[in-house]
Amino acid sequence: MKNQSVKNNIDWISVFIYIALVTLGWLNIYSSSLLSTDGTYQKQLIFIGCTIPLIFVVLFVDGKFYEKYASIIFVVSLVSLAGLFLFGKTIAGQRCWYAIGSFTLQPSEFAKAATSLALAKYLSDTQINLKETNRQLQALAIVFLPVMLILPQPDPGSALIYSVFILVLFREGLPSWYVWTGFITILLFVLTLILEPYVVILIALGVLIIIHFKGRAVDRNVLLSAILLALISGFVLSVDYVFDNVFKQHHRDRFNILLGKTVDMKGIGYNTNQSEIAIGSGGWIGKGFLEGTQTKGGFVPEQHTDYIFTTVGEEWGFAGSLVVILLFTGLFLRVIYLAERQKTKFSRVYGYCVAGILFIHFFVNIAMVIGIFPTIGVPLPFFSYGGSGLWGFTILLFIFLKMDANKVNEW
Repeated sequence: MKNQSVKNNIDWISVFIYIALVTLGWLNIYSSSLLSTDGTYQKQLIFIGCTIPLIFVVLFVDGKFYEKYASIIFVVSLVSLAGLFLFGKTIAGQRCWYAIGSFTLQPSEFAKAATSLALAKYLSDTQINLKETNRQLQALAIVFLPVMLILPQPDPGSALIYSVFILVLFREGLPSWYVWTGFITILLFVLTLILEPYVVILIALGVLIIIHFKGRAVDRNVLLSAILLALISGFVLSVDYVFDNVFKQHHRDRFNILLGKTVDMKGIGYNTNQSEIAIGSGGWIGKGFLEGTQTKGGFVPEQHTDYIFTTVGEEWGFAGSLVVILLFTGLFLRVIYLAERQKTKFSRVYGYCVAGILFIHFFVNIAMVIGIFPTIGVPLPFFSYGGSGLWGFTILLFIFLKMDANKVNEW
């Protein structure tokens, strides 16, 4: 009876968009790896085949299971991330995988769903009020615990994804100054890399003066403004030290290329330069499936993984790229729509986590391949090669679709 209920009530629009994205993803992996000898597109087809029983398992499990055992799932996820430091396999300088023979599994891809469940479980408690400082710190701890285990691997791309949970918390009542602080911090960091520190401090001073005199007289607080300027100045003066001593050389190189401070078309900037050439050469309608010269020539490294969108741009052109973007946008909007009509706070919060994670992956990956964001290794959901990523995104989405299908039984 439960399975019949899922069949009748599952959101088939989301399912069809998922199938379309996975299918298009495989076609582009096939094209980008057709001339390789490692069987990439065959392996991805096997990964796709494994998602079918995986989806049935996720949908078969009672929807309340995910809420009841969210904390346990989260703890298991943290243990799997911590275990990498002892038992993980290092690939390209990153200790992010467990190796089982020739098969590798990346636990950070599954930790996103586990963190979403844990955050939804915490926020659905009737006693939780995010206006209280201790509640804010507890919620942020749930988000940052996996981040602290992922960063040292090092995997800054996966760690970056967790920043989207701040927006979910904001949706559920987190004070807006958290979001503004994050935005301003990033802006100050980038400006300091472009301009001299004293110039950035003078700009900050000017903005604070304008805010001070534009505000109501009763709200003006010279001491608060002075404290803010001191904090901003301290941060700005520390940027160069952090950039030179905390960031690794390849991270510094990527930022310098992005900001136009360094031109290196044959070294660290090669991937981005070639991806821009590939996408630009596609024109309005593309060169045709399997006809991409950049793709067939192997000019874009890692094209079947993080740079898979370059194949879309070259072979399918602007029209094909627009179709892919519209499919992703349709999925984001659909998940948000479904989240808003949930009968429980747990399901709603989890739905927003799903939409946020998929969106930030999509946004950062596309921005990365067109050269407006540093290359940090963020895959395109359902498109990029890899079993862990595909399964992680599939589990993330279908847990929510199970919750949505089950809402008819909730009151």
